[in-house]
Amino acid sequence: MPWLILILAGALESAWAVGLKYTDGFSRPVPTALTVAALIASVWLLALSVRTLPLGTAYAVWTGIGAVGTVIYGILRFGESASWFRLACIGLIIVGLVGLRFAPSSK
Repeated sequence: MPWLILILAGALESAWAVGLKYTDGFSRPVPTALTVAALIASVWLLALSVRTLPLGTAYAVWTGIGAVGTVIYGILRFGESASWFRLACIGLIIVGLVGLRFAPSSK
């Protein structure tokens, strides 16, 4: 269960990062409120997951999911570069996240 909570926290981390684009410098009330709500929920879920998971692993996975999700959204929605090199780097992040999931831990 902590891993599912962490994955949801990472998805919300990506949501608030993307939401920043729509707040227009926090001048648009609805996108700002949604972005702040996603941020609070994301950090709260991260805090729940670190009750069980190692802090370093959880934080790395949280930021990794957020980064990968944000980059993919940027490619699909904003036409950002999808060069082979960029996609390969994203792939390396995903490999690292999977590795952290299955790495032995002292907890």
